[in-house]
Parts: sequence; C-alpha cells; structure tokens
Amino acid sequence: MQNELSTKFWESIEKLECLSLDDVADIIEENKQRSVPFPENMLLKLIQQRDQKALAVVETEKKELEKKHLLSERYEKGDFFIADAADLPYFRDDMASMENPLFALKPGDVRVIEYVSNSKGEVLKTTIRPAVNIGRATIFDKDIWIFAISKLMQAKFEGKEINNAVEFSAEEFFQVTNRGRGGNQFVMFKEALNRLQGTNIETEIETGGQKSASGFGLLDGWEVTEESNKKLPLRVIVELPNWLYRSVVSDEVLPISKEYFRLKKPIDRRIYEIARKYCGRQESWKIGLESLHQKTGATMIITRFRFAINSLVQANVLPDYIIEYDRKSDMVTFINRDESGQEGFNKQDIKNLISKISSTKTMN
Repeated sequence: MQNELSTKFWESIEKLECLSLDDVADIIEENKQRSVPFPENMLLKLIQQRDQKALAVVETEKKELEKKHLLSERYEKGDFFIADAADLPYFRDDMASMENPLFALKPGDVRVIEYVSNSKGEVLKTTIRPAVNIGRATIFDKDIWIFAISKLMQAKFEGKEINNAVEFSAEEFFQVTNRGRGGNQFVMFKEALNRLQGTNIETEIETGGQKSASGFGLLDGWEVTEESNKKLPLRVIVELPNWLYRSVVSDEVLPISKEYFRLKKPIDRRIYEIARKYCGRQESWKIGLESLHQKTGATMIITRFRFAINSLVQANVLPDYIIEYDRKSDMVTFINRDESGQEGFNKQDIKNLISKISSTKTMN
C-alpha cells in the first residue's frame, strides 16, 4: 500500500453517504493491520461497500420511523388551485391561531380551556368552549380553515373581489389536503364543519389594526350541497369569522408547506405551526422544552412530550425545519432547512484525518 492515499481517494470519501470520518479512519487502521494490506483501489471499494450496507440499514430504519409520523401521499403531485411558484400565494395559515392553541390535539376534547398570553405588551386571556356533545374543533379540522384562507389569498392575487364567504368543491379539498375519497370522509367533513362552528372563543385578538374582544365561533356558518341519493357533497360554502377575514385582507397570514398535510400526528402539526410562526425565515430559533409544551396546548405530561420531541427529531420529517433537542439544557432548536448548509463531510475534517493518519505512520 502506498504511504500516502491519493487526492482521488479522498474525493471519493467525500461522497460517502453514511460512514463517518471516524468510521473511515477505523477501516484504514484495520487495513494497516493486515499481513498484506489492500492497495488503495481495493481499500476504497471496501469502504464504499460498508457505506452502502450501513446506508441500507439506516434507510430501512428511517422509513419505519417516517411511517409513524407521515401519511402516505394519496394523490399524484400536480398543479392544484394555487400556482406553485415562489412569488405566488400558496397554502396560508393565520398568525393568530398559529401563536395560540385554539385547536384541540385530540378528538372529543370537551374541556373548557383558559390560558393567558402576552401580545405586544398586553396580557390577553382566552377562553375556548367546545361544541356541545362533539367537542372542540381539532387541528385536523383546521385544514378547512387553511384551505379557505388559501383560496381567498389566491383570489386576492388574481385581483378578484373577496368576502368572508368562500366556495369550493369538496373533491378539491380532499385532494389538496391529502385525504381519502371514501364515504366516511364526507361524514367526517361535515362533523368537522359542525365542530368549527360550535367551538366558541372568547379572547382579544388584534388583526388588521383592530381588536376583536367579543366571542365568536371558528366558522360563522357553512352550507353543503350534496348529490341526490349519494350523499356526496358537491359544493361547499364556509363563512369565516370577521377577525379571520380581516387577517386575510391585512395579509396577516403565513405561507406553509404543502407537506404539512402529510403530518400524521396532531402534535407534529402543532409543532410545525409554532416553528413556522417563531422561527420563520431565520436561520434557527431556540425554545425551552417546557415553554414549547405550553405553546402547543398539549395535555400530555412533560415526559410524554419529551418522548414525542425525541421521536420527531429522529424521524426528521418536519417540513421546512430540522429539529434538534439537547437533553442537558432541555432546549429545542429549529433550524431552517434553507439555511442549514450542505450536509456531508467537511473538507477541513478530511484534512485533519489525513494529518492524523500521516502522523501515525511517522510514529510507526
């Protein structure tokens, strides 16, 4: 074996997908201990083979973990009602509900929720009362909100007149939000509309330079026109509450990833909302685990929440952000994927490894 490994060898090492530089160093050391060391080309092949085996194991484990957090894509990707371009409106969520846990994270939640938050130096008290017998609107019911807001934003972009009544087809809604088409979906859709209208909020939310201090439902009303004899909704009209409509008019909404609709767990969706609201386009944003727990509105105990965060960290499926958790400081960090830099080997690390190997040879 040559005393020095070639530049071509190290360029190939940079392309490894799974093995770390420490793993590479161990294999090189292992090769040196052979009675007849492999030449460089065979050593590189051995490293690449081990990298592929390690990658296969990692990919299998990753897919299994992703299944716990992501819904399968039920429809082929394509152009929906909103153009997929950076300068056009896409899916939108309102900032007030992203900041405050208005939506339940589990079905059948019939508790009356009260919490206090600080906004622009003011202490605001919010009370959420569930719909009678059917509970609070859930974060999955909120898909109707997001869809309606996005339709209004698209109409605004196209220069059309808008009001708080939004009309759309149920089929379009199911496709865009990655839902099935079964008959049960239509029943669940109407139940979601009832929960949205029946959930009552008493709070002070400032939007469009105005403060709404009265109680309101999450929808003012809805209408579904069904196909005769089949009970399949054809046309849907939802009436948004005035404060939410003002959010759209005042552009107090944020674009969200279409991959949001693939998130399977309610807590994952809520965490994404918080990351999008507070991290936004920053390179990163940190928050204590207990503070994050409070912001989500989750009812699970802190130890269960910590487990949920660790699982999400390992799955690494959160749209737009990488999430990291430091157990020692109990801090959660969200890193913008656009700002996270190129993954893989750092060239300086490779130089350090070459230097280390050369030093070892000199000592021997």
